[in-house]
Amino acid sequence: MSAAENSAAPATVLLYSHRSEVRDAVRTAVGRRPAVDVGPITWVECSSGDEVVAAVDAGGIDLCVLDGEAQPTGGLALTRQLEVEVADRPAVCMLIARQPDRWLAHWSRAEATLAFPVDPLVAPGVVADLLRSHARRAAVGP
Repeated sequence: MSAAENSAAPATVLLYSHRSEVRDAVRTAVGRRPAVDVGPITWVECSSGDEVVAAVDAGGIDLCVLDGEAQPTGGLALTRQLEVEVADRPAVCMLIARQPDRWLAHWSRAEATLAFPVDPLVAPGVVADLLRSHARRAAVGP
């Protein structure tokens, strides 16, 4: 194991969708370690908006991957809610069903998007970039 692998802090990623097959697809595409310089991921799975809010409020979440198509509360609405209610909210990656929905993700204040079905060649890089950004932000402070 290299020094970068040893020094990378573990990350906690919240994954939200009301559909278990979407959560499975994201976990499978991203894996447990999306890059050698990013620590291993612990996944926190949520199937309701209330679970997402409670988990983020409890702290310790480094990144949220939210399904924009989730029912009854979509990831877009949750991102806006977290933006308003949580002072130092985690970064958000929005799962979108269509590329034209990227503007909605941007409107909701998500930092990145992943198109569904999730591409296993793209997803680890997007997640790793967001976790690196979060780690830099945490090191600098608010």
